[in-house]
Amino acid sequence: MKNFSEACERNKEPILQVLQAELAEMETVLEIGSGSGQHALYFAEQLPHLQWQPSERPELVSDLQANLAGCGLKNLLMPFSLDVNHLPWPVSSLSSIFSANTLHIMSLASVANFFHGAGTVLICGGKLCVYGPFRYQGDFTSASNAEFDRFLKSLDPQRGIRNFELLDQYANEQGLHLLHDHQMPSNNQLLVWQKY
Repeated sequence: MKNFSEACERNKEPILQVLQAELAEMETVLEIGSGSGQHALYFAEQLPHLQWQPSERPELVSDLQANLAGCGLKNLLMPFSLDVNHLPWPVSSLSSIFSANTLHIMSLASVANFFHGAGTVLICGGKLCVYGPFRYQGDFTSASNAEFDRFLKSLDPQRGIRNFELLDQYANEQGLHLLHDHQMPSNNQLLVWQKY
């Protein structure tokens, strides 16, 4: 499998436990930044009531498509290219969106576009589920997250662990309101907003 992620293998079960409850009444989910497709394969298999739509940036989507080709899951759709900055997105009327470990590798402008796009394509009652590390009132939740933030910024100054309060502001501006903030293993969170 191209671009295999050890982190995906470690976190897929805890994430699944949350998604089983949060997405129990949903029909479709767009995954933004599917990477290797490990999450898509696992969640589509474990959540057969969902039509799971993987996506990835244009330069990475061919590897994702190769990884998922021939998987045999009828509810796992063919991955397509999605750049959050290219608005409007090539989808509409979604009941849910999931993204893991993406907001800290995007620029802040891209994060704002992420929420704008999500608010546009989600139906009323739809949910946005975002997994990853976050800061609260400017503070890191652990020393390891602070170290990770420094590492991210050394790779690209536009990267970094985002402040929850700013993300919540972006969400509110798009008609999305926080439902749950789930504490996850390894100093991560799973944030869930709902469209009203």
